[in-house]
Amino acid sequence: MGNSDPLLSLKKSRAANISWGRTLDRAARTANARQAADQRFLREAGGDPKRAESLRRAFYNEITIRSLEARAAKKAARAARGAADAP
Repeated sequence: MGNSDPLLSLKKSRAANISWGRTLDRAARTANARQAADQRFLREAGGDPKRAESLRRAFYNEITIRSLEARAAKKAARAARGAADAP
């Protein structure tokens, strides 16, 4: 998912920062997306708000797990490259 073109990545990041910098009401800008996510979890939980909250937490736990795994893989790859460069 990462972008291999650092210049393009920087340009996109700059554009996003400008956009958010011009946003007066951040909560209003993201309200529809947050509401859609809440509805998704509620639908998956069959309308039960307590189950929906558990599903939401599990979703964010999964994102955290994937992030930690990706970071560990990148660290291992850097270490392997460093070991290959060593005499």
